[in-house]
Amino acid sequence: MAIGKARALPLTSDAKKFPVIETDADIATGAEFLVGREPCFEKVIAVHGLPSSRRVENCLASLLKIVTEQLISLKAADAIWRRIESRLHPFEPREILKFSVEDLQSLGLTRAKARSFQAIANAIHRGELDFDSLHQASDQDVLTKLLALPGIGPWTADIYLLTALGRADACPAGDLALQIAAQDLFAMDGRPTPKVFLERAETWKPWRSVAARLLWSHYRGLKGLSQRVN
Repeated sequence: MAIGKARALPLTSDAKKFPVIETDADIATGAEFLVGREPCFEKVIAVHGLPSSRRVENCLASLLKIVTEQLISLKAADAIWRRIESRLHPFEPREILKFSVEDLQSLGLTRAKARSFQAIANAIHRGELDFDSLHQASDQDVLTKLLALPGIGPWTADIYLLTALGRADACPAGDLALQIAAQDLFAMDGRPTPKVFLERAETWKPWRSVAARLLWSHYRGLKGLSQRVN
């Protein structure tokens, strides 16, 4: 399948350092590269077309929403997030810090996630986390900074790197949907662990975030879900 003429990785408009996904053309370029490395991806494109960008704003609300989505279904997360938005919007750190852990739990968060909300707001308030500066940080530096925050694990950090910063090579190997999709698409004996997933994904560099998008499309197809996610 001819997807589009391959070209160099896109670069951020500011620091010109870190490859990002900015347009549908970027996704097409990555998809063409991936089909050459992993022909099974062509099946996904033939059935579902090219995936959407899944981009969200690089901001506090986006990070808190990803924390909310940890380890629960999207349907449950959406219901909880609607309650959170109604109380915390416009997501000013000082205002969030006025809410106790118990207040945040009353919105549907677990105690651990409520504490994470407070820790993230505190980090911003103290100047330890600056979303604008993340655009100029390397992938590894972004992950290191996010993982230092209480309640932020590899999945959350990787998803933020992919969706909010649009990095081209983000690889959320701990994502359950990606593991299920990979098991089916590649006819693996069992659901891959994050370690096994990363090993499989070595040949997908530097377009692992496009591979993730394709696998999410495959997962949604397996589950009979709409492909529209943003």
